Amino acid sequence: MSGTSGSARTRYAILGCGSVGHAVAESLSDRGKDVLILDRDDSRVEALRDQDLNARVQDIADPDVVEAVADRDIVLILASDVEANKAAVSAIREVDGDQYVVVRASDPVSEDELRERGADVVINPSTVIADSALQSLETGELEYMARQLAEIIEEGGGRMAILTHDNPEPDSIASATALQAIADAFGVEADILYSGDVGHQENRAFVNLLGIDLLARADAPPLSEYETVAAVDLAKSAEDDVDPETGIDVYIDHLESDAPPDARFVDVRTNVSSTSTILTKYLQEFDQSPTEAVATALLYGIRAETLDFKRDTTPADLTAAAYLHPFANHDTLEQVESPSMSPETLDVLAEAIQNRQVQGSHLFSTAGFIRDREALAQAAQHLLNLEGITTTAVLGIADDHIYLATRSKDIRLNIGNVLQEAFAEMGDAAGHSTQGSVEIPLGIFTGIEANEGNRDTLLHLTEEAVRRKLFDALGVEGGTEGGNGSS
Repeated sequence: MSGTSGSARTRYAILGCGSVGHAVAESLSDRGKDVLILDRDDSRVEALRDQDLNARVQDIADPDVVEAVADRDIVLILASDVEANKAAVSAIREVDGDQYVVVRASDPVSEDELRERGADVVINPSTVIADSALQSLETGELEYMARQLAEIIEEGGGRMAILTHDNPEPDSIASATALQAIADAFGVEADILYSGDVGHQENRAFVNLLGIDLLARADAPPLSEYETVAAVDLAKSAEDDVDPETGIDVYIDHLESDAPPDARFVDVRTNVSSTSTILTKYLQEFDQSPTEAVATALLYGIRAETLDFKRDTTPADLTAAAYLHPFANHDTLEQVESPSMSPETLDVLAEAIQNRQVQGSHLFSTAGFIRDREALAQAAQHLLNLEGITTTAVLGIADDHIYLATRSKDIRLNIGNVLQEAFAEMGDAAGHSTQGSVEIPLGIFTGIEANEGNRDTLLHLTEEAVRRKLFDALGVEGGTEGGNGSS
């Protein structure tokens, strides 16, 4: 099949060749680009020609500059004289709207004025230098912290315990899996320990499909028998999972804890949206290519924590996900994200739909006596899809405890803080801006035993008390009486 042998070559013009312009000109020329340099200083132009650069004498503030760059596709106006730069931009834009113009500013005021005159890109050298310095600082900090982390893992030797938060979710499990892989690279075996249950169907599918080996705390040796204890994503935990006498050696999270741990190594980065993002950066810093299972776990952890990049997603989360993407098994991800719904979960969802009570954009519902408390979280998530609803809470009773699962998409609200305010004195409350959970001993509210004869009374009393406390903390009226979605 015949065709053209090449494509049109992009032509550049650099107006003003001080130190910045000179550096750009040399870089473009080294790449084989067609570069024309214009500067009003005769001696500077002569020096550029001695370097085999295409340079001409031209005052860039003169309107004639338009003719000099008429055949150029991209014009970089980089003189230190900002007034001359303004004149050049104005002259070019008055006769030709097609050229791509990059121009140098000196301060925020000149940045705005240059944009108003038609510059496509405005560069402020001081801002560029500051950004570069911060990027270098971040790179250096990560290198330093990675070195510290490696030293602690290697010094411990023996065996490491990696703690997740209770009833662990994908971000916590994935982060622990990555830290386990890092420890293995340093010749240290690690156990991933959890409290509570891995109950949500997606979480169970996640663990089973990726073959992640989790060990319940009840079945594990005491923490004192491990040489090193690490904790990942522990700030969500509703309980104090660590014996103060044992302590933590390594603590990594993306959320601040109410009681910061006294650990030898602490990395808490609130400027990212998942702990999986942080562990991905460590894998990169250690130059460890993740296995398929680790990459898939971390990518799912990031996606789950950011609601598939729709919630509080940062550039660091996106770059981490992009790095993991080619290593991950996307068929497995699809299976994890589309698990079958158990009959128990379907029953809980049906009860929650039937018993929903709505006040404004807030929905409260009761699923009654349940066997799988994780089904409450799935019901709360499903009900959040109802039109006009921004916050949901679903209550259930199991094992002499009241459980409440909440979800919110109200950007003005931190549902985790609301639950702390409402229930911290009665039970365990945990969560963050968009989701949370509460666990309350049944006797706190009623003193009525959960026998067969008292079930309806017990459910009604706990429902009324919990709903009232929650709605008071939310600052709304106590909700409508009765179900069927009335409002």
